[in-house]
Amino acid sequence: MLAGAAAPFLRGQGERFRPTWESLGGHGVPEWFQNAKLGIFIHWGLYSVPAWATPVGELGKVDPKRWFYENPYAEWYLNTLRLTTSPTYKHHVETYGKEFDYYQFAAAFAEKTRAWDPASWAKLFRSTGARYVVLTTKHHDGFTLWPSAVPNPHAGGRTLQSRRDLVGELTTAVRAAGMKMGLYYSGGLDWTFSAQPISNTQELHAQVPQTEEYGRYVDAHWNELVQRYQPSVLWNDISYPKTGHVPALFASYYDRVADGVVNNRFGVEFADFTTPEYSNYAEITEKKWESCRGLGYSFGYNQVEGPKQVIAPDQLVALLVDIVSKNGNLLLNIGPRADGSISEIQLDRLRKLGEWLAVGGEGIFDSRPWLRPSATHADGTDVRFTRKGDILYVFYLKRPAGRSLRVPGVQAAEGTRIGLLGSTARCSLEQQGPDLMVEVEGAIPEICVPGIRLIPVPG
Repeated sequence: MLAGAAAPFLRGQGERFRPTWESLGGHGVPEWFQNAKLGIFIHWGLYSVPAWATPVGELGKVDPKRWFYENPYAEWYLNTLRLTTSPTYKHHVETYGKEFDYYQFAAAFAEKTRAWDPASWAKLFRSTGARYVVLTTKHHDGFTLWPSAVPNPHAGGRTLQSRRDLVGELTTAVRAAGMKMGLYYSGGLDWTFSAQPISNTQELHAQVPQTEEYGRYVDAHWNELVQRYQPSVLWNDISYPKTGHVPALFASYYDRVADGVVNNRFGVEFADFTTPEYSNYAEITEKKWESCRGLGYSFGYNQVEGPKQVIAPDQLVALLVDIVSKNGNLLLNIGPRADGSISEIQLDRLRKLGEWLAVGGEGIFDSRPWLRPSATHADGTDVRFTRKGDILYVFYLKRPAGRSLRVPGVQAAEGTRIGLLGSTARCSLEQQGPDLMVEVEGAIPEICVPGIRLIPVPG
């Protein structure tokens, strides 16, 4: 039997939860996750060494027939390499040679990660405004970023884990910086258990191993991650083998991490939050959700990507505001190079997002959705609303010209006070039919998405 693979999982001292859906249904989403709004996702592993993919477009905007053969996700390098008619295969052969096995990148990764400084990452993420971090501990290639005690039965002499405890070191640094730490794990796919490449969407879930061996393996890994690091988020991907023990995992986890959360990618109906990828919901969604995406088309670092593929700062800010207005969090991904350095264009986006949050964050963090998330007007005004206590925040996704601000469809209460975020300029109000007009006695701050606060919240 695999080390640590026994079920049920080890339990915490309280044992408040039983491994049944009825018992687990009593778990609620903790306040910290409701309030966080922004997390940093990190895709880092062997694929960060070649760091190459064809940047054909965002998920959902590429012909599914092209997607797997021209996959813009650099972290899918091994699968795309296995498709021998793909551009990745051609690139790999020309760069490394036909006989160079993907797992030979482990030596370069080990060497490059020796100089990595986890504290510098934590400082950067904190300065951006993030309140939690989620690290890929094992992606689909099966390589773990921690020295696991659970042996891979298909290692075959290959190095399939990091020499440094990258998971543990980053966990310590992130928590020291005052943020929560979450862990990603690919429970549905592990390409060390199958050499068959995935070439279409139908094959994706069919490739989830359903053997008893694999069920014990993923159970043991998740159990080990929970016991060692007590992550605040269990972020599983693709699915989970039916031979695994998801209810036992969740019960053990909640007993050990009282304010922990689990995502909706375990292949079961229960979850604390949902995870749309490169997309977000159109309306306020009562169930907590989190949109994840890369700064570019890829999650893992792709050396081919440039300004054309990376989201513009104003679009990034508008995306965050839109998501938060609908009860979501943004899990924004960075793809570090193999040595842990972060490309200048990614640093630029993080810095600019942090600069905006220094002004607009008061209407983002700790907020809740209002009666409706948005309003538009024929004149081009496009706004999003958030609420915090008795304050309504109004954000302008399109920067207004001049010094007039329209709030479509809002009737202000008598005696309403108004403030301009990031400015002490005086503002005056006038109700014009269904809309509220705001005149600024000075300049609107030079930020891409300006905002105002109204006190009290209109009825």
